[in-house]
Amino acid sequence: KKGITVIVETDAGVKSSATNADYEKAGAKIASAEEVITGSDVILSIYPPDVQHQVPSSKILIGVYQVLYNAPLLQQWAGQGLTVFSMEMLPRTTRAQSMDVLSSQANIAGYKAVLLAANIYPRYFPMFMTAAGSIAPAKILILGAGVAGLQAIATARRLGAVVEVFDTRPAVKEEVQSLGAKFIEVEGAADASKAGGYAVEQSEEYKQRQQQRIKESIAKADIVITTAQIPGKKAPILITEDMLNGMRNGS
Repeated sequence: KKGITVIVETDAGVKSSATNADYEKAGAKIASAEEVITGSDVILSIYPPDVQHQVPSSKILIGVYQVLYNAPLLQQWAGQGLTVFSMEMLPRTTRAQSMDVLSSQANIAGYKAVLLAANIYPRYFPMFMTAAGSIAPAKILILGAGVAGLQAIATARRLGAVVEVFDTRPAVKEEVQSLGAKFIEVEGAADASKAGGYAVEQSEEYKQRQQQRIKESIAKADIVITTAQIPGKKAPILITEDMLNGMRNGS
């Protein structure tokens, strides 16, 4: 519609159930990966494309490149003079909502995590009352109540599980409780009100109290789902080996 020629890599849509014919029907041309890279002005990809050979500086790359964890790749692209837009760096604002790839993927991850857990877990999620007796519902501990965590809560509750949730942000307590889960509070969390809906780094004193509360909850949990993240940093290590050793058999 905009008069732009679109070239799609051969079999690019196989894993999402889109065939080459589907793309051609929509007006795209099918080509090899190298032809897409060399023949396009703007290159869209999920992961970093293979641009080992020299690429003209006029190229624009758009994708989800995890640039904060990939300094060598950034240096390579800077040396080539490329313009790069890494979509996970978009702020979580109303204006950018339609391009918020983190939230859309986190939503899927939270949902799928619960389904995978339900499939692996050897017992049941809901309470079962049978002629042979009653079976208690599964207890699930969810760490992090962002987009993925909230979706995990909703999915687990729909399946009948009892859910406890931990998050460093007291502001999410109401959302957690509205979905039918119990919110685990730890006093003294750093203020995250200006972090755009994300968690922030916490003090050592807080981390010690946090570890104790998580240890108490994890010992009673059948399933633990971890979604906690801090933007621009590696995800915090909230579960120690000692905690894992203290979990129930079959969890």
